[in-house]
Amino acid sequence: MTRPVAEGLAEFLSEQLGAPVAIENVSEASAGARRRNVLFDSVTRSARLELVASITPSAAILLTPTETEAGSLRLAEEAKVPVPHVHFVCTDSRYVGGPFFLSTRVAGETVPRRVLRLVERERIGDRLAAQLGEAFARLHAVPTARAPAGLALSGDASAVDRALAAMRTQLDSLWQPAPALALGLRWLEREARIVPPRLAFTHGDLRNGNIIVDASGLRAVLDWEGAHLGDPMEDLAWICLRTWRFGADAREVGGFADRSVLIDAYTRAGGEFDARAFHWWKILGTMRWGIGLARQAIGHMDGSVPSIVMAASGRRVAELEFDLLMLLGSLDTR
Repeated sequence: MTRPVAEGLAEFLSEQLGAPVAIENVSEASAGARRRNVLFDSVTRSARLELVASITPSAAILLTPTETEAGSLRLAEEAKVPVPHVHFVCTDSRYVGGPFFLSTRVAGETVPRRVLRLVERERIGDRLAAQLGEAFARLHAVPTARAPAGLALSGDASAVDRALAAMRTQLDSLWQPAPALALGLRWLEREARIVPPRLAFTHGDLRNGNIIVDASGLRAVLDWEGAHLGDPMEDLAWICLRTWRFGADAREVGGFADRSVLIDAYTRAGGEFDARAFHWWKILGTMRWGIGLARQAIGHMDGSVPSIVMAASGRRVAELEFDLLMLLGSLDTR
């Protein structure tokens, strides 16, 4: 029988704090296909803390070591990027069935469609996009030498070369031919020269769905398991993919603002924008997510990660193939 999460958290925190800890108000938030987010209150004689346990239940879906992700969060916090504060990190699976870290619970909306309704109601789309642009600039200004050890690069390959190598490997791993994705890869290889060699500390998955928003705008950036050393335009392009607009296609940034607002705030905060590199990374990001959805479905079908969420991902691959073809057929950097 699986050990109750509350029991494991109580034992872990009691050991860390050297005093008995009670776990109250336990609930589970949606965390996508890869992990669990357990919300709870940690109660001692002297304090009540509102916390979140981010748990990866299977090594098969661990993108980044838990301690590396926690290190990325801490570094981002030092750079004044709004993130939940990390209190503890645990790599021992005996407490809750997998490695986890505990962070401060931040109030606000995370579900994309609720975020869009909130933004529309409060009329804060431009404010949110500007806050994100500033957060990106602060993140990309972090010296790469300060990145967590788990993100260190080996070899001399550029961010573009590494991304293309990953796309080739992942495309080859699909169970059936994908002509649209193969066409995208050929375009990316042919046009790679337009991307200048740059390296920065990047989030890798910052978009609508991985942020906490309230009436004041951006409260926190979540899900740092994809953090890496890469091209800063990769981050900016990723949040502008159509797939993260959730039906509000006219507003390129997450369905809530025009790109110009994001870029203006980014450059005012010290970031350097490159339109051609942005377009290249936007095409790569679209292809990356199309392949990612296909691979999630494979993970369910081969039994390595049985999950209805992973299975349902496969039906969306065609949407990304459509988006990819539209981008390839346009010279517009929108």
